[in-house]
Amino acid sequence: MSGAGGGGEGGGAGCGSPASWRAGWSLVATAALCLVSSASVLATGAAPMSKEEKQRLGNQVLEMFDHAYGNYMEHAYPADELMPLTCRGRVRGQEPSRGDVDDALGKFSLTLIDTLDTLVVLNKTKEFEEAVRKVVRDVNLDNDIVVSVFETNIRVLGGLLGGHSVAIMLKEKGEHMQWYNDELLQMAKQLGYKLLPAFNTTSGLPYPRINLKFGMRKPEARTGTETDTCTACAGTLILEFAALSRFTGTSIFEESARKALDFLWEKRQRSSNLVGVTINIHTGDWVRKDSGVGAGIDSYYEYLLKAYVLLGDDSFLERFNTHYDAIMRYISQPPLLLDVHIHKPMLNARTWMDSLLAFFPGLQVLKGDIRPAIETHEMLYQVIKKHNFLPEAFTTDFRVHWAQHPLRPEFAESTYFLYKATGDPYYLEVGKTLIENLNKYARVPCGFAAMKDVRTGSHEDRMDSFFLAEMFKYLYLLFADKEDIIFDIEDYIFTTEAHLLPLWLSTTNQTVSKKNTTTEYTELDDSNFDWTCPNTQILFPNDPMYAQSIREPLKNVVDKSCPRGVVRVREESFGSGPKPPLRARDFMASNPEHLEILKKMGVSLIHLKDGRVQLVQHAIQAASSLDAEDGLRFMQEMIELSSQQQKEQQLPPRAVQIVSHPFFGRVVLTAGPAQFGMDLSKHKSGTRGFVASSKPYNGCSEITNPEVVMGKIALMQRGQCMFAEKARNIQKAGAIGGIVIDDNEGSSSDTAPLFQMAGDGKNTDDITIPMLFLFNKEGNIILDAIKEYEEVEVLLSDKAKDRATIFKGKMLPNYIFDSNLEVDNTEQKSSENDSENQKSEKTTGDSQDIGLVSQESMEESSPISQPESVSPADVDRASILSSKEDSCPTENHETTIHDSECTELDNQPQEQSKTEEESSPNVSWDNKVQPMESILADWNEDIEAFEMMEKDEL
Repeated sequence: MSGAGGGGEGGGAGCGSPASWRAGWSLVATAALCLVSSASVLATGAAPMSKEEKQRLGNQVLEMFDHAYGNYMEHAYPADELMPLTCRGRVRGQEPSRGDVDDALGKFSLTLIDTLDTLVVLNKTKEFEEAVRKVVRDVNLDNDIVVSVFETNIRVLGGLLGGHSVAIMLKEKGEHMQWYNDELLQMAKQLGYKLLPAFNTTSGLPYPRINLKFGMRKPEARTGTETDTCTACAGTLILEFAALSRFTGTSIFEESARKALDFLWEKRQRSSNLVGVTINIHTGDWVRKDSGVGAGIDSYYEYLLKAYVLLGDDSFLERFNTHYDAIMRYISQPPLLLDVHIHKPMLNARTWMDSLLAFFPGLQVLKGDIRPAIETHEMLYQVIKKHNFLPEAFTTDFRVHWAQHPLRPEFAESTYFLYKATGDPYYLEVGKTLIENLNKYARVPCGFAAMKDVRTGSHEDRMDSFFLAEMFKYLYLLFADKEDIIFDIEDYIFTTEAHLLPLWLSTTNQTVSKKNTTTEYTELDDSNFDWTCPNTQILFPNDPMYAQSIREPLKNVVDKSCPRGVVRVREESFGSGPKPPLRARDFMASNPEHLEILKKMGVSLIHLKDGRVQLVQHAIQAASSLDAEDGLRFMQEMIELSSQQQKEQQLPPRAVQIVSHPFFGRVVLTAGPAQFGMDLSKHKSGTRGFVASSKPYNGCSEITNPEVVMGKIALMQRGQCMFAEKARNIQKAGAIGGIVIDDNEGSSSDTAPLFQMAGDGKNTDDITIPMLFLFNKEGNIILDAIKEYEEVEVLLSDKAKDRATIFKGKMLPNYIFDSNLEVDNTEQKSSENDSENQKSEKTTGDSQDIGLVSQESMEESSPISQPESVSPADVDRASILSSKEDSCPTENHETTIHDSECTELDNQPQEQSKTEEESSPNVSWDNKVQPMESILADWNEDIEAFEMMEKDEL
């Protein structure tokens, strides 16, 4: 990844010039270029590095590059990559497969193409000319090999376009490349056409892989069966494809990349404005619903901002700013950047960070948001100082999670941008550390070897092409003066692979309409769209120690291994006063000082009639962004505290069992209970009846179809009023029960912790009917059944009943009851048996419980334990499977405590046990859960046999 030009001294269009914006300078003008003038203000604590020392380090970078590039050309070319430990080339098919990593290799001399424009940046024009001749003469793009569309785009197509960009620049100067006649551009166009078939999907999102020779044709292509792709894979195409269209005048490339970006924007989670990690390329459904700024998403955000720079389309900037606001609201937890769930963004999706997020401080510099960039960069630097390199992943307490380090350049990139933005010599010292570590720990006789384990210093026999394409480029630019570079770097924007694309493309061959479709349905903060240069006196307060003062609290963050403490120190040091933020455990509603702090954090306190209080947080009402962060943190703590306090009072989950034809009790849906209405645990027979949708569907006013819901179980949609109000309205209309279905699309009890429906702060003794809550996916099972079979009968109960109990006294064929099923004699069980069952309940594995997620995702969502329930042999269960996610719904950005509309049930420990298997040794239970369609397909024979039986009886 990289950013635009980099904001070196001087250069470029004048700040604030509309002409410069349209020429593609807006990003540079907004961030890097204008920040150069602030260098004089930032004489920070780091001692200035002498010109001689900078020159020495620059020359050292050149020597290191020669060592890596020379060994590749000597020992590996024309192979794709160098294997530096064995001094040979890596040829796909001749080495053991490394899985997806090998999808970058296409037998097209990957490293040479990826390095072309690096040669020119490092002023190696003769080597560049020779390399271009080799590429034109030797490289074949028509190999029968399956490659990654994403990697081929950013490395090969980007490398060819970057090479072409600097080739025509050198030719125009008149000293080199006079023979050049757009050969690299023609190869890029050929490759572009080879990648286009991947976009042949209904959504416009490309397949993740394609065969260079056969495209997507089957069976020759040996690909095209994939259904998922990562967000970055589909959203990191616009720069290269648009540049190809602008260079050649062929619009289809830019149009295809724009369509993919448009689709991703349309599919963002509207309430959080976040995107997931992977998406189904055919349906547009999110497959992985966690969201961050690292692997799988990173360059999608980068390309939105840079697409605006290169193409001059305002909608890309608006989209970026919308996403950026969400990132800073939910993902940024300074100095950490933690993945969250797109449907429940206040809930962290994991407790570790990956190294690819190291690019983000650089992107923040280009955005002009310097403070968080300094904070995150410093945290990463402290991790590097501890481990010599940035591990592929590390935990929030800075322990190694994945120990590999494939010589990634993202941290060097952010270091370069921070230096160019601040002029702080501290970042030159950071770059010096990177150089020393590379030479000391990664350098081997035949190049530089990736680290297999940063803890032990062991090597891996790989030197990826991006090491030459990016690392040396950024390190050299970090120490180079303007006169050391033979062209003006400010005339170019860097792609995510650090390839150079000229900014004049923004006004060339504009074959695609730039209609702004973003603001038609998006409310945006006007402050995100400042078209002029930032005032450096505001961006950098008149304090020579500004940058150092931000870094200082983070100096010992890794050794302390206490990120929360770090945040507190930062807040104490910068404007929040001498006291630490208010903690939920210390809060007292009667304390005026506490109430004033709440107001500052954007938290409102509402006194209820029964003496309880309700808390609601609006981040936009906070006094500052830091206060808003404190408010969000306070609300999270309050939720956890409230959950702990209510642990004793919580109710177990309930069951909604579909008992009508053709289900006959086979489908059991996990439901959340209510704190009011009929207690189903005291009515063992439950409530049975046909379902009917209420009008209005939200149930928040008088029911207008009482004749339909009378004597039935009313279906309602969540939202717009309190649960108790819905219950009163349907009870008045004559309903015998109610089911509230979540309005948050995709939510499921498999992936979200269950909660019980709370009251409205009033006396709820008047509500006598049972009320249950179903998440969206479970609710849709009932709604789909109504569409298919019209009349659907369900049983609301404290737990699932076996079919022998449900259909007692009715004539049903024997095959409906499995031979090994035990009849649920709950009513006849003694108190001793009840005790035994309760004990068994606590040890039942999650894969055996109704509607619980698999063990793989249990750590993420931690649903509550099930109550005393029947064994797996007692009833077939239906569940909806999702990839690791947590989509427990949130409504707007409000969080309510105590008397909120939903109160999460506490997670109770779950342990695996063989209790059920031992009691029923003949039972074979499949832990895999199936979607509704699959379950119905499995029952076709039963259904047909039952229908035949009915005909025989008639």
